[in-house]
Amino acid sequence: MKLGVFSVLLAQKPLEEALDFIAAQGLEAVELGTGGYPGNAHCNPEELLADRGKLSRFKQAFESRGLMISALSCHGNPLHPQKAIANQFHHDFMQTIELAELLEVPVVNGFSGCPGDSDNALYPNWPVAPWPNDYQELLAWQWEQKVIPYWRETGKAADDKGIRIGLELHGGFSVHTPATLLRLREAVGEVIGANLDPSHMWWQGIDPVQAIHILGRAGAIHHFHAKDTVVDPINVNRHGITDMQPYTAMLGRAWQFRSVGYGHDLKTWADIMSALRLVGYDYVVSIEHEDGLMSIEEGFSKAVGNLQQVLIKEPLGQMWWV
Repeated sequence: MKLGVFSVLLAQKPLEEALDFIAAQGLEAVELGTGGYPGNAHCNPEELLADRGKLSRFKQAFESRGLMISALSCHGNPLHPQKAIANQFHHDFMQTIELAELLEVPVVNGFSGCPGDSDNALYPNWPVAPWPNDYQELLAWQWEQKVIPYWRETGKAADDKGIRIGLELHGGFSVHTPATLLRLREAVGEVIGANLDPSHMWWQGIDPVQAIHILGRAGAIHHFHAKDTVVDPINVNRHGITDMQPYTAMLGRAWQFRSVGYGHDLKTWADIMSALRLVGYDYVVSIEHEDGLMSIEEGFSKAVGNLQQVLIKEPLGQMWWV
């Protein structure tokens, strides 16, 4: 495995300054935001696709520092019921796929999106209860009329270019659990897999190790994020796991994101790394920093130090003892 970082946390730095900082931390890989919610501060597909000289210099910035690009990430809602919003997210995602092919980056990450409750809706509608039965009917309509058709078409476009799509399992979107990811993968094909982030499993009450086993046995993990979550044992009883308070209300929230090692101990993270190796995932572990109690540099540095202790880097050898 290689240790990397989702570079949007360093968006305030120019690209080459950010890469120098990343390389100095001893990392080997960088995941780049290319549009959607993460923005494109370090990687603007429209500019790079229009200028092959700029594209060449862009690639050289990574190669000269011994860094690889693990994924291009364009997280948005291409199923948004407002067409102008959906079309922009889709445009950015398709440009990202085109750029990934030119950069020889094998994975494009994103969200599945979430439709509304009809063709006339204005806002996404995320059903999470089976009763009243309206929610079941809504869920069936969303998947049959919106989710599966969109990703069949988009998945084919990516597959034709040799690109895999890593969907992040995230609350608020149609694909948010191992089961929903596998449902879409079964309908669309193996081009669809997970950009698995354990932080989103923990707050939903899902054990990330078991999620790795469920998805990994199906060969459905395309990329991996390293971010932690802490669940407050008092506040969760007041607000539940679907706590709608803003992330800034940290003292009263039921759960919040933390840097690696500050929500769960290193034994838990060692179990996660072992599970990834066990199911055959040997690609990049990409740090995502969204810790409201730590500065960018401190939270990132601590995540690096903690993961360096548990990451399994060397290739598998023979069991010499058997």
